[in-house]
Parts: sequence; C-alpha cells; structure tokens
Amino acid sequence: MKLFKTDNLAGDFWGALAAMLVALPSAIAFGVTIFAPLGSGLVAQGAIAGILGTAALGLMAPIFGGTHRLITAPCAPAAAVLAAVTVGLAAQGASAESALLTLTLIGLLCGALQLLFGLSRIGKLIKYMPYPVVSGYLSGVGLIIILSQLPKLFGMDKGTALAAGLLAPSGWQLQGLAVGVVTIAVMLLAPRVTRAVPGAILGLVAGLLAYFGLALLDRELLQLTGNALILGPVTTSDASFLDTFVGRWSALGEVGLAQLSQVIVPAVTLAVLLSIDTLKTCVVLDALTRSRHDSNRELFGQGMANLAATAVGGINGAGTMGATLVNVSGGAQTRVSGLIEGVLAIVAFLLLGGLIAWVPIAALAGILIVVGLRMIDWGSLQLLRARTTMLDFVVILSVVVTALSVGLIAASAVGVALAILLFIREHAGGSVLRRKSYGSKLFSKQMRLQEEMEILQRRGEQTAIVELQGSLFFGTTNQLYLELEPEIKTRRYVILDLRRVQTVDFTAAHMLEQIGDMLAERHGLLIFSQLPRNLPSGRDMQKYFDQVGVVRSEQHARVFEDLDAALEWVEDRLLEQERLEREVERPLELHELDLFAGRKLQTLSELEAVMERRAFRPGEKVCARGDAGFELYLIRRGRVRIELPLEDGMSHHLATFGRGDFFGEVSFLDRDPRSADAIAETDTELYLLSRERFDAFAEQHKKVAIQVLEGLARKLAIRLRYTNAELRYLQEA
Repeated sequence: MKLFKTDNLAGDFWGALAAMLVALPSAIAFGVTIFAPLGSGLVAQGAIAGILGTAALGLMAPIFGGTHRLITAPCAPAAAVLAAVTVGLAAQGASAESALLTLTLIGLLCGALQLLFGLSRIGKLIKYMPYPVVSGYLSGVGLIIILSQLPKLFGMDKGTALAAGLLAPSGWQLQGLAVGVVTIAVMLLAPRVTRAVPGAILGLVAGLLAYFGLALLDRELLQLTGNALILGPVTTSDASFLDTFVGRWSALGEVGLAQLSQVIVPAVTLAVLLSIDTLKTCVVLDALTRSRHDSNRELFGQGMANLAATAVGGINGAGTMGATLVNVSGGAQTRVSGLIEGVLAIVAFLLLGGLIAWVPIAALAGILIVVGLRMIDWGSLQLLRARTTMLDFVVILSVVVTALSVGLIAASAVGVALAILLFIREHAGGSVLRRKSYGSKLFSKQMRLQEEMEILQRRGEQTAIVELQGSLFFGTTNQLYLELEPEIKTRRYVILDLRRVQTVDFTAAHMLEQIGDMLAERHGLLIFSQLPRNLPSGRDMQKYFDQVGVVRSEQHARVFEDLDAALEWVEDRLLEQERLEREVERPLELHELDLFAGRKLQTLSELEAVMERRAFRPGEKVCARGDAGFELYLIRRGRVRIELPLEDGMSHHLATFGRGDFFGEVSFLDRDPRSADAIAETDTELYLLSRERFDAFAEQHKKVAIQVLEGLARKLAIRLRYTNAELRYLQEA
C-alpha cells in the first residue's frame, strides 16, 4: 500500500515550489519577530528557527495529517503568541537560555494538546460549519491577504497607513509596483495561454524578468545588500543548527514546577489558535477543491508536526492559508506537495539562498493578491437578488467585516452565532404540524358494527388527531401552542402522533405538560402515540417524557405504541359514553349477529347445524397466512386481531374485529389461501362456516344462501365506503 500517490509529481512539485517561496520568507520574519526581544544576538537564530520550523512542519504534517494540498508552516498566530511570551520574559529580565527553555516547553505542550484534540475527535465539530460562514471566512481571508500585500506591492514604508499610502503616490516604489503589475497580469492571463505550467510560477518568472529588465536601466537594483525591493540574503553566519538543537534540549534539565505553570496558558492558547487556523484552512481548501478532509487526523498530524518542529529548534505553525492557496494554484493535487515543500525549504536554505535573495517582494505580493481575489466568493453577491437569501448574505458580510476589523477567530464565532440564529428563525417560522384530523373522519383498524360507526361519526368530533414533525424546541413552542389552542379548548381527547419528530427539548416538554394539565381541568386527556425510541440525538423520547414529568399520571396523559392503538382506545371510551349495550360476557347466538338479522329462526337453526363452534384463548392463533382453509369466522364473543407477517419476525396490523362481526370472507369467497394471520386478543368464541358445508347447505336453501352472500357483500361494501372516505380525507388533509 502506497503512503503517497505519485501520479501528479510535476504539479505537486511546482505547487510546492511556489508555496515554499511564499512560506519561507514569512517564516524567517516570524522567527526574527519571536527572537528579537531576547537580544540582537539571537535574531539570526530566530531566522534559522523559522527555516527549521518550515522544514519540520512541511515534512511531518503530510505524513501524519494527510490533507491533500495543505501546506503547514510557521504562521501569524504562532508568532503573535510566542512573541508576546518573549516580550514578557525580556521585560522580566529572563536570560536567553531560560527564554529558549520556555519556548521549547510551550511548543512541546502545544503539540501534545493537538495530539489530544485529534485522539478525542474534537476535530469533527468543524464539519458542522455552515457554508455562509465558510464563504464569509473565505472572502475575509482573501481581503486580508490583498490588504496585507498592497503595501508591499506599492513599496510603502513600514508604519504607513494603507489609506494614507495609497493617496500619496510620492511614497510609492514605482519599480516594485511595475514588477508586481507584470506578475499579476501574467498570472491572470496564463490560464488562457497554457495550463501546463502553473500561473503562479509563470507570474513569478515574469516578475523576475521584469525586475532584471528594470535593472538594465538602474544598476542599483543589482545590489543585494540593503535592497528593499527583494528578499535579500536568508543565510546567517552567527548561528547553526547544532547550536540551536543542543542549546534548547540541554536546558530541559532545568525545568521546574514554576516554569511549567507559566507555560500552560500560552500553550493552551497556542494549541487552540493553531488548531482553529488549520481546520479553517482545511474548510476553505474543501470549498475550493470540492474535497473532504479528516479533521481529527489532521489535528493529530499537526500535533506531531509541532512536536517535531520544537524538537529541532524550529517555531510552531499551522496549515497556512496563503501558502496552501499558492500550492493549489501551482497545480498541486496530493499531500506529496507538502512533503516536497518541506524538503525544498531545506534545499533552498542550504543551496539556493543566493537565488531566493533576488526574488522581488512585489512579485510575491502580486501572486498573493491574485490568490486573494480568487478566494473571494463573488457568487455570494447573487444572494442580494432575493429576500429569501438576503439573511444568508448578511451572515457572509458579517463574517467578512469581523475578519477585517477584529480577526479571523472572532469572525468564525460571529458567523456561527448568526448561522445558529438563522437556523432557529427558519425552524421557528416553519410549521411543526404536519396534519390535523378528527375522530369523525379518521378511525382505528378495529372493525365496528354499523351502529357503532354511526356513533363514532357523531361523537368523533370530540377527538383531534395531530401529527407533528421536525424539531420541538424553544423556537417552535409558541407556534405549536397557537396551533393546538383551538383543540385544547374544544376537544376532549387530543392525540399527538410524534413518529416524525426529530428533537424535543425541555421547553417543548414543559409546554406539552401544561397542555395535559389544561385538558385535565376540562376532564379531557392528552394522548401521545408512537414516541420515538431513538431520536437522532440518541434520546429515548418516552423515557425523557417520564423524566421531565410529561406523563406523570394517566389522568393527565397516556402513551400508546402507535396511532391505531390510541384511536381504538378513544373509540372505546366514546362508545362507552353512549352507553351502548355491549354484553361482552354473553356469547351471541346466530340470529343476534348483524349478518343474519331478520332471517327465519328455523332456517338459521339449519344453518347453525352445519357450523362449528370454537373457543380461543388470548394470543392463540385462529388461522395463519398460507392456510388452505376456506372458513368464514363469525365472532360470538371476544376480539380478533388481523396481522400481516413481515421479514425479521415483524408484522403489520391490518384490522381488529369484535363481537358480532366476521372475518375470513376473502378466502371464503375466492377459495385462495389465507393472506394474513388471525390472533385472538381476548377469550374468544367463534362460529366457523366452511365453504364446503355452505355449498352443501345452499343446495337445499338457495334463497338463504344468496341472502348470506348478499349480506357479506353489503358488509364489505360498507367497510370499503368508510375506507374510501378516510383515504379521501387524509389525501385532502
């Protein structure tokens, strides 16, 4: 198995070369910034620390991290934190050796913390970053890069405000500006001419040629020392790798608890900032290349890289935006580019220091300005065309403004906060009520007699069936209450079907508890059906409702496994309110069954003679799917549940038949095997009329047989009418 893909070595090399040319000068500057407060004698050592950090980070991060095209190098957050530490140590009069030891401890602890972040899978949180935040961050970084490079492009003096410098042409370095403009122009036009060589490389070569072309007119441009238009020498003579390495590690023997306590805060700060900086770069990289990084693995890789950088005496770093984007523009496609960039940093320092010294600063600035322009999400301006997307643009704009005025970390926090508010607004504005129906239109699968159905149609308006969906949380609580309020005030039973609910928070649960109390005051009842056992959050809703007191007693709320069970229970209560004489204890005689109402007793007695009487205990199977029996079952007492067997031992409830009703008519009529199981729910007594015996009876009593078949047809027609009416109502709802 290959650790690295080598299908794009040319593109990876060119991208790495361009990235190194961007990262190395910055790393040297960062190293000097960190070490300068410790004394002028350590400035050169700071430059070497920047180079060593670039090499170590570039070599180790691709191996252990693995994000394609990502360039890890010393960065501004590291320089800011570590420079603040050295400034503080210098103010306290700390020795150079003590300061170096402190920097080493901070670097080691920072790397260890990043390893812990990766192993504990904290990096997965970055995957929930909303795209408007990514877009705003992308555009903000692009603008920051452009604004930071404009002074270098125009050759402004250090400390000059950008606005003032742009309005004062007398302070511009026109030669450098010309080099930068040529670089920008070639880089923009290069893709139209050729894609074989990256535009960044062509732009850099064009910038070098323009510079040396201007040098033919002005010989002073050929001076290496003191030339502000070029990078200048990057080698040093008063510090060495061996001295740096030995000096740092020999000081570890002097570590005490006092020093350890002093480095915890800056180390944690550095680890968090570098992790955020890296993961933000990865998110931007994903957006640009339509790829997907592994955040946890990358944090682990960054930790290993920072440990290695500290071990060799380099400064810490992160996945850097500028070098990474130049790497992408240069044609890189894999993580080999990061490895090559680390190697090139060493080679450049050892062998090519003289050539690097002649790279025009304005040319590098021009490259980064083009990169910054390409980073800006110009397509987000289209969001201004429609009201529905206006707020998304506000999120993007807020992130950009915060990035420019405060910083990128603050911009991310603002973007996430606004995205959360938009999420709440969106869900609070949408209805969580999917469908509302009533007991006079929607019935259970319990097959009722005609008299019972008439009662349910008349009294069913006392029952409201409300199907909810989505998220029940503080943002939707008020809207849900307003939609339920008319039912709470007028219905006796309110059934809430929660099978499509995704989340429930305590605010929503408390509101449901209050609804239950309000219904109880009117002698009503709140009923829950099909509470999800496993919400996306992993929560068991029924257990949660028990814990928070929503279903603390059956006087306030009841819970049923499914909607059909809830409807059946309510229908039984409504029928009881009507004081319908059910006589459950006494088995019905044949003439008392609705199917044979009005028939002559003598004829019925002859029919009963060909029937069989059977009794079944609760849970006992009356007949099973696939059985070849063609009997018609008439229920004298009890109740029978019809279920359709499914795979994995599951079943689907089709219907329930009660006292005075019948089932099995399909096989009785078409003589095909049973299509479902019939199971006794209670102690049940049945009449069984086989098709064979019925046919023999029909030979002697044709008129009665025809009347029996007409009765079956009439009952089936009534059932179909109720089913059609229910389906039509559900479709319209």
